[in-house]
Amino acid sequence: MPRLKTDTIAEFGDFQTPPALAARCCTLLHQSGVKAASIVEPTCGRGAFLFAAADRWQSARVVQGIDVNPSHLASAMTSARARGDFSRFSLECADFFRLPWSERLAALPEPILVIGNPPWVTNAHVSALGGSNVPEKSNFQGYSGLDAITGKANFDISEWMLVKLADALNGRDAVLAMLVKNVVARKLLHHCWKRGRSLSEASMFCIDAASHFNAAVDASLITLRFGPATSAPTARVYGQLSQAVRPIATIALVGETLVADWDAYERTKHLSGGSTQRWRSGIKHDCSRVMELQREGERFRNGLGQTVDLELDYLFPMLKSSEVAGGATGTGTRWMIVPQRRIGQRTAPIAERAPRTWQYLQAHRELLAKRGSSIYRDKPDFSIFGVGEYTFSPWKVAIAGMYKSLRFAKVGTRDGKPIVFDDTTNFLPCPSEAAADVVLAMLESTTAHTFYRAFVFWDAKRPVTIELLGRMNLHALASELGVRREFETHFGLERQSSPTRNQMLLPFE
Repeated sequence: MPRLKTDTIAEFGDFQTPPALAARCCTLLHQSGVKAASIVEPTCGRGAFLFAAADRWQSARVVQGIDVNPSHLASAMTSARARGDFSRFSLECADFFRLPWSERLAALPEPILVIGNPPWVTNAHVSALGGSNVPEKSNFQGYSGLDAITGKANFDISEWMLVKLADALNGRDAVLAMLVKNVVARKLLHHCWKRGRSLSEASMFCIDAASHFNAAVDASLITLRFGPATSAPTARVYGQLSQAVRPIATIALVGETLVADWDAYERTKHLSGGSTQRWRSGIKHDCSRVMELQREGERFRNGLGQTVDLELDYLFPMLKSSEVAGGATGTGTRWMIVPQRRIGQRTAPIAERAPRTWQYLQAHRELLAKRGSSIYRDKPDFSIFGVGEYTFSPWKVAIAGMYKSLRFAKVGTRDGKPIVFDDTTNFLPCPSEAAADVVLAMLESTTAHTFYRAFVFWDAKRPVTIELLGRMNLHALASELGVRREFETHFGLERQSSPTRNQMLLPFE
């Protein structure tokens, strides 16, 4: 039966660990040689991990459980009192974010095992609910500028918790073992490696979060062994809770970058480096009901169900990310209003050039004004982002960013106008169809796919980004595939090959 997501569960990310899963995790750790004189579960809930660990490491002298929920803690206390080894247990109702973890862990006998299942919830989600189960506000990830504005500074509560615990365990004879979302596990690894934490070993063991927690996320048991570093910063990834199987991948830190597949990286790292050709994202407007329309004969229907008559000056055929991923790039009836040719351009001239379009935008001013992102603040009316001369390139090679595949597509024009994309699509502008054909063949090669596989984490919310795509030096790839002359010829003739603006029916002069 699906478990109910109450406000309390939503705020506290309160997914209690099934005892059987806790026992399997402890068995795995014990079999891999983990020892424990002290056991700590910082968010113990009703105590599944606490009791499983106490059973597995019966010689541990200290067994501490801490939780902010008094009801959960009372349940754990009842279970502890029924045990014959109750004297080992110390249970405390306290707020993780208010405890001095460095001092607490420093007082414990080694080796130390810190184990558990921290909250699976983000700070933004808790704040939206009006909850208080968050750390004090601080930009602990170090984001700045647009990254902070557009949401990269949003983080999982467990990420903050695990960073604090890892920092407190640094230099100790200790193991940190936690059930977390995979994205959190990777961020923790990146933090520890980047900050030079003393990890002797790191592993991730995938779990079935849907089965155990009714949660549609990719999750793992991450284990960090603290001690003198004996090798390069790498972590083995296993497809299940067992070291008896071979790892499915090895994660590594290369410079500032987390690599998803170390073997693939080693085979193709010579292709790394920027290119003069830049990958771009599609248009960001955050109001599809107004800005995206379906063509019905000579008229257009918006997402509000309204049929309108608009000039074609600011309308461009578009493809959704799903259409790019599905290969349906040759046909379509969807169009997008593109009121600017570059970011920050004045939009007032629309009133004279396309009065019906201007009237339409004015009629929906209130909806457009409600767009939540601060990037629209103090910008011209009806502004968009992710727009530039590249948007209107006659040919593009595109890929959907949200889908778990490396499927590239060649995209041309429709009705004499360049096709545009939503902001979940990435594309490389090309000056001609021949240029697009060359690039597409290069990107669909086994060599290119191996290179990108080294960097892409398929369980990320948006696996394929312009940052990922831009890691490859296209000139180096062309040389490796024997098509460098064709590649440089096509892109070297970009200006001569581009159609005129009249041919492409472009406005905004």
